[in-house]
Amino acid sequence: MSNRIYALPRLSLRFYPIWQRHWLVWKKVAAASIMGHLADPVIYMLGLGYGLGSFLPEMGGMSYMAFLAAGTVCYSTMNSASFEALYSGFARMHEQRTWEAILNTPISLEDVVLSEILWAATKSLMSGVAVLAVIWVLGLSHALMSLWMIPLALLIGLTFASVGLIMTALAPAYDFFMYYFTLVITPMMMLCGVFFPVAKLPDTLQIVAGILPLTHAVDLARPLMSGEVPPQFALHIGVLLGYTFLGFYVSLVLFRRRLAK
Repeated sequence: MSNRIYALPRLSLRFYPIWQRHWLVWKKVAAASIMGHLADPVIYMLGLGYGLGSFLPEMGGMSYMAFLAAGTVCYSTMNSASFEALYSGFARMHEQRTWEAILNTPISLEDVVLSEILWAATKSLMSGVAVLAVIWVLGLSHALMSLWMIPLALLIGLTFASVGLIMTALAPAYDFFMYYFTLVITPMMMLCGVFFPVAKLPDTLQIVAGILPLTHAVDLARPLMSGEVPPQFALHIGVLLGYTFLGFYVSLVLFRRRLAK
């Protein structure tokens, strides 16, 4: 039993019908869902961008509004993936018992967990594209290089969906997720360069920020907004992929332990 719990995942294409099921359910509430995920980041971007931007000089070689917009794309995709992996994922696993029904078919737990990650990443992709569309409409970026922020949004979604599912596997109830958002998501939003450069932080906090995945996402997004190739882009992508694969494996192990009880 112990060997089975810690075994490496054996993946197949059977995750796709589960992903498709989530898509069909979501289509019924698509308009409200998109507006809900779009409103919060746009309010942050416009409120702080126009408000603080009128008092601040250029930051990082761009207007504060553009500086904030790049961080907002990352923040929005992080939040979207996290909410889907935690609240919706927990509902399907625990409350609605959708996982139980699916696992009574020839589909493995690996397929179920992978489908949850990919679906959360899909929703984060839609959120990121919506915010990016607002950026283009406002004229904050006209660089063709900014189109690379679309696959970046998907990668950010994969990263935070995988990490979020670890919390879902551990959670006894919905209230547990408040610890994650208060102690993990909010500090990342404040430390990782969304609102101000990481270089302005004390050295110790810069080290902490450098470990966090959102910092690497922002370090990729901001140069793309300006039409530049991000410095050390391979390192940043590698860190995000590392969090993705590790989060997937750890969450899978925890789900195996939880469902075996």
